[in-house]
Amino acid sequence: MITVLVPGIYSTIQDLGRTGFAHIGVPISGAMDLYSASIGNQLLNNEACAAVLEITFGGCKFQFEKTLTICLTGADFNPTINGVVIAMNSVLEIPKGAVLSFGTKKLGIRTYLSVLGGFNSEPVLESRSFYKGITASSHLKKGDQLFVNFEKSIIITSYAKIKIDEQHFSTNELLVTKGPEFEQLSEAQKNSILNTVFTISNDNNRVGYRLEEIVENKLNSILTSGVLPGTVQLTPSGKLIVLMRDCQVTGGYPRVLQLTKESINRVAQKSTHDHIQFVLK
Repeated sequence: MITVLVPGIYSTIQDLGRTGFAHIGVPISGAMDLYSASIGNQLLNNEACAAVLEITFGGCKFQFEKTLTICLTGADFNPTINGVVIAMNSVLEIPKGAVLSFGTKKLGIRTYLSVLGGFNSEPVLESRSFYKGITASSHLKKGDQLFVNFEKSIIITSYAKIKIDEQHFSTNELLVTKGPEFEQLSEAQKNSILNTVFTISNDNNRVGYRLEEIVENKLNSILTSGVLPGTVQLTPSGKLIVLMRDCQVTGGYPRVLQLTKESINRVAQKSTHDHIQFVLK
């Protein structure tokens, strides 16, 4: 068990998300950076669907009430155990009573804490991913206690670690494919969207990232149609919205681009004032 001493800005339990419920309006959710989240589970020999803790912007403190085997992946906020720096992307045994803290940012914005066996929160609609109105909690609070699924623990015989390509965090280029309404754009609009370096506005969260730069837009709104994480919508104001894991399942703005899975993971590690550029696949 782990006790939340300081929950940070926005910390949630996430897994691969809940698929197959769009017909009743339920978002997919799941870890924003599935690539980073999956690395921890792989190193721990967990099931791919094992729940992890997603920590946004560090600033958390957790006390271990039992000796646990963990792995930290994703954003590096100089994590420490009882004040001693620990390694990212490595399998570590944390003793009972130890306190995990996070310091200053090194790269990225979302860190993933994986535990051997996965977190054992209550599943709803086949997922443990937090989402307001679906799960009992939408984010962690001070004093919360996190339980571990020991029944699915596998004995670790090697304390492995891997080296991560920092381009995952540093690159501004996001591979995209054409969205359903892309061909309705003029050549000037297409060129503008594909040649502009966009700035992420302060309106960004698990639902979507609104970009600051304007693309001239004379397109009409569309009939409400399906959208997915990674869909890029062109709003009537000319601003683009990149939909993320907690996005709605339908929308009425033209869907001009669709991010690849890799690009969704990469933009999930960016925040306000960071820059991105779309590259047509």
